[in-house]
Amino acid sequence: WLADSDGCPLQWNLVCENGWKVPLEQTSHLLGWLLGCIILGMGCDWFGRRVVFVSSLVLATGLGAGEALAASFPALLALRLLHGGSLAGASLALYVTRLELCDPPHRLTFSMGAGLFLVAGTLLSPGLALLAQDWHLLQGLSALATGLLLLFWGFPALFPESPCWLLATGQLAQARKILWHFAEASGVDPESSCEEESSLATGNPQPQRHWVLELLHTRVTWRNGLILGFSSLVSGGMRASFFRRLAAHELAFYGPYFLGAGLEVVAIVFLLLTVDRWGRRLVLLLGTLVMGLASLLILSGVQYLPAWTVLSLSVLGLLAAQAVSTLSSLFAAEIFPTVIRAAGLGLVLGAGFLGQAAAPIADMHGRRGFFLLHVVFASFAILALVCVLLLPESRGRGLPQSLQDADRLRRSPLLRVRPRQDYLPLLPPSHCWA
Repeated sequence: WLADSDGCPLQWNLVCENGWKVPLEQTSHLLGWLLGCIILGMGCDWFGRRVVFVSSLVLATGLGAGEALAASFPALLALRLLHGGSLAGASLALYVTRLELCDPPHRLTFSMGAGLFLVAGTLLSPGLALLAQDWHLLQGLSALATGLLLLFWGFPALFPESPCWLLATGQLAQARKILWHFAEASGVDPESSCEEESSLATGNPQPQRHWVLELLHTRVTWRNGLILGFSSLVSGGMRASFFRRLAAHELAFYGPYFLGAGLEVVAIVFLLLTVDRWGRRLVLLLGTLVMGLASLLILSGVQYLPAWTVLSLSVLGLLAAQAVSTLSSLFAAEIFPTVIRAAGLGLVLGAGFLGQAAAPIADMHGRRGFFLLHVVFASFAILALVCVLLLPESRGRGLPQSLQDADRLRRSPLLRVRPRQDYLPLLPPSHCWA
């Protein structure tokens, strides 16, 4: 231990025989994200997106400040676990709300645009660490950033409740107020739609809550969620494996970090150019195929291929894994119904964090299990390639509202040229997929 004159710990020894503490801290933080996605995802469907978003930011601000003042390594592990869970809840609530506010032609654009902002934050983090020069100050700045985010987005006018969720759960009076506000902000006269207004004026005063376990009573929705969760698990594990291989090469200290962020930008741009043109399922199939082939080629020829070839395959595999992970999240949010969308997406995202947590767990044993880990995820990638063929296509479709609507999403031909258009937009969603 390093301590000041009063005996208070300032730093921890994380080298040599104490090097196992680094992957343990990484595992704790990733498990926090996993638990936060699952638990707070269900909270989003039960209490609302806005409540979970604001509550998660409050917790993240307090826990982030607590990490800077942690007096022992076990306390730091517990705080990292809880901090990761609170950040997961805020990110999930924001993702679902943004998706439900977009119409089908703009869902991909806004989702990928948010991903670019996330990468921008990733690229700025090393510069902030260089300016801070101390992890206590860096952690304090992180808590300050979440506090400022809460101060700005905590107002209901700037971050309202999702009207899509309010309508799906029968809270029509609150949905009417928010839609009225949206109409006035857009320059539309709300009085011009008397029929829609009267239909929203009455409704069941008791909200209709749903649990994610109701997926077990569906016919195809549970299978689609299981496939996308498995795809997210494989892509998360393969991302960590490919990143470890990049770090093993003689690159600069921050080389793998910035290379991974740059590849994520390339993956987002690729998805922007192809997903609406080719469809979600075909691009997900292509990304899974490239990811699996790259991993198999590395495993079969790592002792015979030149170093630059292994490096190129690792870069290609990491690019494909990032594209599959991002697209799996968007795909899952589009096929789960509104009443359990956050909980279902939380399960899919949690599977991805579970795959990422496998890499630091292997590091705690001196990287002896790294090769076996890569073999397991490479085998899973081939299995996921077959499972993706069973998914429906959600391109150009409205978001399903109920479990019955989600069950009407059927598997369509893989190479259909044009998506089916909804020529009857005034009918309820339950008639659109009949």
